[in-house]
Amino acid sequence: MSLLKRAVLVTYPNQFILQEAKELAKAAGYEVVEVLTQRYLMHSKYGLGSGKAEELKEIVAKRGCNVILFDESLKSVQIYNLTKLTGVEIIDREKLILEIFAKRASSRESKLQVRLAELEYEMARAKEKVRLAKLGEQPGFYGLGGYEVDVYYRAIKRMTTSIKEKLMKVRKHRELYRQRRLKLGMPTISLAGYTGAGKTTLFNLLTQEDKEVSNSAFTTLTTSTRSITLPHGKALLSDTVGFISRLPTYMIEAFKATLEEMTYANLVLLLLDSSDPPAELRRKYESCTKILSEIGVPIEKTLTIYNKADLCSREEIEEKVKTLPNDINEAVFISAKTGKGLKILTDLIDARLFSTQELPKKALVDIRRLAET
Repeated sequence: MSLLKRAVLVTYPNQFILQEAKELAKAAGYEVVEVLTQRYLMHSKYGLGSGKAEELKEIVAKRGCNVILFDESLKSVQIYNLTKLTGVEIIDREKLILEIFAKRASSRESKLQVRLAELEYEMARAKEKVRLAKLGEQPGFYGLGGYEVDVYYRAIKRMTTSIKEKLMKVRKHRELYRQRRLKLGMPTISLAGYTGAGKTTLFNLLTQEDKEVSNSAFTTLTTSTRSITLPHGKALLSDTVGFISRLPTYMIEAFKATLEEMTYANLVLLLLDSSDPPAELRRKYESCTKILSEIGVPIEKTLTIYNKADLCSREEIEEKVKTLPNDINEAVFISAKTGKGLKILTDLIDARLFSTQELPKKALVDIRRLAET
């Protein structure tokens, strides 16, 4: 791998957070050659404490790194200070996610959504960037010297307005398609869940499609909709962008045209990775439900699916059942890879959409039934 991609990762001393940060770095194309952790990453000058910042400077020089990946949101002045101290490019968590989005975007809609998110990121830092650029040294902000604050800010605002207008047209087209689907009388289902949970694998299994599947974050940025056949009728199933913890509100807003499909769906299938440790499983569930709440999807409309059951022993599954959040009305353990539990899942979906049977208040699938499928 090119030396230009060698990175030191700054993150929290938590194994789940660390693993996720490494996965994001890999998805963006960086080779993490060193990790530096600290419990608090919101110090005013560097994000890190001064002592840790000096340690970071030494690591960069020793390991020949050209990039620092900072697993937290940074202000322009913090990026400026870190760049000046270490002499290398600083990429915070938000910018790293945006880089992954930019790599994954393939459709016109997803490219517009990513560009909007990038501009929102820039706008929040524009005034401070220009002020710092005028200090003369400009580490990390080359090319801004000729801009006045108001000119730079207005330029970003104009581009943002233009993209929002284009995305509004996309939303209007979606509304037309939605009206046509309503006339067909087919109920709609949306797949949601933490990135890497296996949404696209399940989508392919239910629709017999062959969409790209990857363990990398944010493989899917554009909504795909196909019909599926259930015991008592047909339904439309949509695959959507994956969620992640600490996702800024403006990024959710940028992808509103895609995510709003969930608000109109009759049922939202919330996917989680059942092979995760119990504490991580709960953390991801809470992150997903928080985002669903922000876009207006009530918890009553969801059916929680714990995917990758083929990676768990029966004892592990039984243990995880005990740790599930109390607000889950229905849940099922499946494997989208092997098809295990698929019959139970489709029966539950069918019952929810077509009211074919009375469901208990907490329809958590019995492990013995799962083992028999």
